[in-house]
Amino acid sequence: MNADSSARTNDLKISAQNVNVYYGNNHVIKNVSLDIYPNEVIAFIGPSGCGKSTFLRLLNRMNDFIESFRMEGKIFIDNEDIYNKSIKVEELRKKVGMVFQKPNPFPKSIYENVVYGLRIQGVKDRRILDGVVEKTLQQVGIWDEVKDKLNQSALALSGGQQQRICIARTLAVEPSVVLMDEPTSALDPISTATIEELIYHLKKDYTIVIVTHNMQQAGRVSDKTAFFYMGELIEYSDTRELFTNPKVELTQKYITGRFG
Repeated sequence: MNADSSARTNDLKISAQNVNVYYGNNHVIKNVSLDIYPNEVIAFIGPSGCGKSTFLRLLNRMNDFIESFRMEGKIFIDNEDIYNKSIKVEELRKKVGMVFQKPNPFPKSIYENVVYGLRIQGVKDRRILDGVVEKTLQQVGIWDEVKDKLNQSALALSGGQQQRICIARTLAVEPSVVLMDEPTSALDPISTATIEELIYHLKKDYTIVIVTHNMQQAGRVSDKTAFFYMGELIEYSDTRELFTNPKVELTQKYITGRFG
């Protein structure tokens, strides 16, 4: 390995190496390796049940909650093996935030939703909390809409607004990676466009991995796309290249709608 490639390896944000996942005897991820660099948006695409959400959840150890889950291989984030026994999973999940398919605000005020993670960490200084609320709501582009109703329930907001509150809640604990599992599938087209624009702006500060069923969305928001099929990573390359000049026939069939 030459000096350039060695330096490039050290720059990696996420590196998965020969990852296999089993639920009991069911082999759901098959020898997947991929590298992600800082400030990239990576899209995972593929038909339902292909393993893309399972792989996404490996990156903040959400699969640990599944009783029959077993993983082989290595996943490094910032050159640290996140499945090492010494890893504190709570610390990992602060660094690797998660936004889910359906907006899931807590039955609390907008303000308390955003500062929830900070309160768990023991942050009590009102000036710090106020500053984080304004900063993150500005980041997700909703501050002007909600700044006069921070004490109102987040559940009273529209679906698109709720999802942005959930993203703000994720950003409040200062992650460096944000995982998004189909974050717009429950939203209308206007809210979807808002979230996509938000992803574009957030990548200057975060590394973002998004699972999407919507290939047009993958084309719009991501720098690179990974195509999964039956637990295998079939192809992984620059998004434009994958959609216009795929190297694998199976990728070509999927993106042209011949199956999936």
